[in-house]
Amino acid sequence: MQDIDHSALQQAVASVQIEQKGPGGAIGIVRNGETIVIRTWGHADIKRHKEVTANTRFPICSISKQFTCAILQDIDPDLSRFDHHLESHLPLMENRPSIRDLCNNQSGLRDYWALTVLHGAHAEGVFAREDAARLFSRMKTTHFAPGTAYSYSNGNFRVLSDIIENATGRSLADLYRDKIFGPAGMETAELIPDTAGTEDMIVGYEGNDAVGFFPTINRILWTGDAGIFASLEDMLAWEKFIDASRNDENGLYRRLAEPQTFADGHDAPYGNGLSHGTIGAIKTTGHGGALRGFRLHRLYAPSERLSVVVLFNHEGDAGGTATRLMKAALGIPADEPAAPVTDTSWDGAYIDRESGLLLKLATGENGLSATIAGSSELLSMKSADVAESQTMVLSREGDTIRFTRWRENLSGAAVRVTGTARPDIAGRYHCEELEADFTIVETGGVLHGFFEGVLGTGEMTPLYPVGEDIWTLPCRRSMDAPAPGDWTIQIHRDGDGAIEGLTIGCWLARNLRYRRTDV
Repeated sequence: MQDIDHSALQQAVASVQIEQKGPGGAIGIVRNGETIVIRTWGHADIKRHKEVTANTRFPICSISKQFTCAILQDIDPDLSRFDHHLESHLPLMENRPSIRDLCNNQSGLRDYWALTVLHGAHAEGVFAREDAARLFSRMKTTHFAPGTAYSYSNGNFRVLSDIIENATGRSLADLYRDKIFGPAGMETAELIPDTAGTEDMIVGYEGNDAVGFFPTINRILWTGDAGIFASLEDMLAWEKFIDASRNDENGLYRRLAEPQTFADGHDAPYGNGLSHGTIGAIKTTGHGGALRGFRLHRLYAPSERLSVVVLFNHEGDAGGTATRLMKAALGIPADEPAAPVTDTSWDGAYIDRESGLLLKLATGENGLSATIAGSSELLSMKSADVAESQTMVLSREGDTIRFTRWRENLSGAAVRVTGTARPDIAGRYHCEELEADFTIVETGGVLHGFFEGVLGTGEMTPLYPVGEDIWTLPCRRSMDAPAPGDWTIQIHRDGDGAIEGLTIGCWLARNLRYRRTDV
């Protein structure tokens, strides 16, 4: 166990509110079962001048997923005994995943929050309890074979929560309280599925220091995938509970943190609502959380008995902050910046036809920027034709980029997009699986599109050409956060060049086929 560098840690903690500008936040650090740092600043509500304290409750969002899996493990560690429940929750699914697949984000289910966009939802619209079942009951296919790969899907845990309540006859809120919050001493933690919350709740803020901060309006109902509100004191109590039970082989967190594998035997760095990683050579488990206006993260290094909790009521980098604080505490130097990349022949867009994913590459002063999973990441050059980051390897063979993402157990070949997009794509398109429509309209030579489905009619959004029969439609705000990013649109034509249909997809929801209906 390494000694804590208290001076470096205090300096890193003090700098957070300057580096991650926003209305307010809270940081807590636990070592050897004791709180060594607790810091809060700013305001939970800037209009009402309400300060953030260690007892201010934040929506911890997807950090809730581990607690859902904990309840499931407590009911019956043999998860296969729950598999039959999936027949009623996914009635049309052709290749139904297992409960284990859901817990490990290996189901292949397209993320239901991403699908809300295709169903015409507005970012500030209402998503009621019954709306989730309406989306799940339509699902027929997965975007990879269950168990073979990883893809983050909030719907996995929403289904789990419904199964838990059906199997026990009890509410998830009661189970959280009795099985977790009470034993862990999380005195004010509570499941509040409605993100509109109550009037005394903390306010989340969109925007940034450059344009200003704006209070968010969230009106979605979620449970199992998120929904817990907890204070910094609550979260530190959870970390102390984990530490106290660290040597118990049957301890709840130890069971949650058991390593998982994919169907092919490869190690899976996600399981039971926990992400597994390393900081330096030190193994960690943890999870982030996000809702429009909030970013949160917790990290735990069992070998060091060290936990870091970061809570923001703005859209700062909570995950990066938690990692930086843990590195400072352990004396691990920050990553060296990647060297500049001047070979601009890498630059461009590449399409992987099998997954429907668009890979965008751009060289620059900080390395090779690659965007495929919604947000960009920087890679360092290992040779003239190979670039690497901690999560991805790219190798170039002419105009083909072969990529491997070990955390997802995903590999593919993306071919450079060339040519000019033809603007003859205005029309109406229908997706049979979603029972939803997509319409493209042309005004003044500019193309816009909008989605329609069980959640309404979405707003007009511009389409941007990428290359021959490849377009993108940006989505920067949606019901959940982060938003899907760019939807990739592939146009399909018959032998005479007439448009038959198109395929729409993003990282969280791939390869949805639409046929043209207005001809």
